[in-house]
Order: sequence, then C-alpha cells, then structure tokens
Amino acid sequence: MLGAACLVSLAAMRSGAGLVTAAIPKALNLALQEKLANAVMTMPVTGSRGDVFGTASFRDISRYWTKYTAVAIGPGLGTSLPAKYFVMKMVSECPLPMIIDADALNLLAGSLGSIKGQTAARVLTPHPGEFARLSGEKPENDASRKEAARRFSVKHNVVLILKGHRTVIASPDGKFTVNNTGNPGMAKAGMGDVLTGMIVAYLAQGIPAYVAAKEAVYRHGLAGDKLLNRLNIYAFTASDLIDEISKI
Repeated sequence: MLGAACLVSLAAMRSGAGLVTAAIPKALNLALQEKLANAVMTMPVTGSRGDVFGTASFRDISRYWTKYTAVAIGPGLGTSLPAKYFVMKMVSECPLPMIIDADALNLLAGSLGSIKGQTAARVLTPHPGEFARLSGEKPENDASRKEAARRFSVKHNVVLILKGHRTVIASPDGKFTVNNTGNPGMAKAGMGDVLTGMIVAYLAQGIPAYVAAKEAVYRHGLAGDKLLNRLNIYAFTASDLIDEISKI
C-alpha cells in the first residue's frame, strides 16, 4: 500500500526530520517516486517474489544504517511470509531506534522474542485489535487498558502506544500517560500512518522514545482538534492532518 508509505514519509518531513528516505521494492520505486514528488527520497531495494519485502531487502537496507538515525517499519508493508522474515530481521538486528506499526505489528505477533536483547528503543503502536494479537489481552475499560499497556511495556522493554479513545502511552520503567487530544473525525484510514511519521521524526532528532511518543500523540490529536474547528467532522483526511502539523 504505497499511500501508507507516503503518509508516513510526508508526516516525518513536516515534523522536523531533515531527510526522509522511503525504502521500496525496486519494481514499485517509480510509482512511489511519483506519489512523493520532490519531498522525499526513495531507496529501491531487492524485493522477494511478488514485489514484497524479504531477506534480500534487509541485506540492502542494512548496508546503509550508518546514514540514518531512526527507522519506521510496517505501514503498507503487507503480511506475506517474506515480509515476516524481513520484519524479524529488522526488529532484532537494526541498531537504530525504531517505531513498529501496522502490518509489522501483525507480523510480530507470536514472535516478540525478537525484541529481547535489543538496546535501541522500540516503540509499538497497536490499536486494540493489534494489541489483542500481540498480547492475547482485550482490555474492556480505561483502567484495564492502562494496566495492560503498562504491563506489556515493562515485560517487553518497549514504549507502547495503545491507540483509541484516550490513547495510553506506556514506558518500560512503569510510567504511563493518557492522552486527552483528538476526536472521532480521526477514526479514518491513514491517521495512524501520520502518527508513525511524527514519532520517527522525533526519534531522529534525538528525543527519548517515551517523550517522543507522548509529544507525537498529543500533537497528532491537537492537529485533529484544530481541523475540527474548520472542517466538518466527516470531511477531514490524513492528508489534511499532515498540512496541519506545521501550524502546531
């Protein structure tokens, strides 16, 4: 899904990243370049059969880790078997701070051991369904959501963003924050991709992972609230949100 990769990339540019590069299987590179116009670079990598990410993609990307300061993985990735191998290698071996979202979360379910031993920050951003697949838990109220997020974060040494009404952000040291911005108009496709782009930009600027997550979630919701003052709740889109980021 090239649109998801575009939203992440453009949101990162709007959030202070000096340079954003989108990795993409070679066969899809020109299509992505057209979508991103002149704002974001692309990195064509070797794809697996069916033009999806795989182990060869990992080898290509790993050669250039020293050129970058943070990584986002997941949006638009797909859930093929080669993509699962790709995600496992990236999560376990990439030495950079990383935000794991969307398809990468689903591919990580059942394989959380790949995070163990990793010293670089890992930020996971599940919605309730993805969290259920990752943890086996389905918290039903605000109190249980807070506790489930806190427990998961401590157990797996990750920053967890449990999305939804009053998103919970939890830290590996047991701290958590409940966000109070955002509105129902943001319950649309692509909004999570924008959040991922914001977080990876903050990580790239050296902001600690828990602080980066809290700031991004708050400002993401605040941008949505500003849009609500001007546009119909049913009308604004993820692209509108990206445009709003620069104003907050």
